[in-house]
Amino acid sequence: MIHFYDSQTLPVSQWRNGGGETREIISFPPGEQTFSWRLSIATIAADGPFSLFPGVDRVITLLSGAGVTLDAPGRYRQLLQPEQPFAFAGEDNIAAQLTGGISRDFNVMTRRASHQARVTVINTRLAPEAATAGAVYVLAGEWLSGDITLKPGQGVWWDCDGSVIEPASPDAALLVTVITARMR
Repeated sequence: MIHFYDSQTLPVSQWRNGGGETREIISFPPGEQTFSWRLSIATIAADGPFSLFPGVDRVITLLSGAGVTLDAPGRYRQLLQPEQPFAFAGEDNIAAQLTGGISRDFNVMTRRASHQARVTVINTRLAPEAATAGAVYVLAGEWLSGDITLKPGQGVWWDCDGSVIEPASPDAALLVTVITARMR
């Protein structure tokens, strides 16, 4: 089953450190204290540390803004580029530095022991495999998911039964997150 979302109407939660806000798309399984996977859109409004999530793999994709540098001293220093997913460990001690004002990013978190995520940008038809979960976020143009037309800032998520999503305009670009269970 697919679930529609519009990033502009998602509930907003302020960060404890005052450096931004989060719009949660889904924390799966819904209503559980501990997530297996979580998708959200964050606004980074000030330089500061990222929250630690031990045992969680993260992927961040810059959606808008001049850029953000993620600095994990002694490990890496990464300038996020628009629409270029960057993966890192949730236990990394990271400081974020804005390179030119407020930014927005798409965040994927998966519990390392149980799930993994692959995040890509496409402009062609998507037919999710059975038994996968995931989400799409429209970066540009229009997309069709069944009888729903998706526009920039909108998307759908699914938890094992996605549907075909097709470009409906020549400028179509889609951020795709596919989540699979790890084999035990």
